[in-house]
Amino acid sequence: MSGPVTVACAAAGVGWSCRVTVGDDPGATTHGVTVSREVLARLRPGDDTPDALVADAFAFLLAREPRESILRSFELPDIGRYFPEWERKIAR
Repeated sequence: MSGPVTVACAAAGVGWSCRVTVGDDPGATTHGVTVSREVLARLRPGDDTPDALVADAFAFLLAREPRESILRSFELPDIGRYFPEWERKIAR
């Protein structure tokens, strides 16, 4: 069971620091994700914040692995190390 995904991002340095919670049950997981301005501009031109991008990235991940397998802390582009196709599928 995955449950709902909540994303909260705050400006930090040259981008954003996001806190992602997957699930609303006792087994819910929490993840820290950083997103640079360059990554947001490349994948979602015109977006002011990465919230929707991070939510879409977690939907991508959860379609491929259980929430417990997702790294607890990572930079968004790190997903490409495990799933080379992710940027192509996530970019609009």
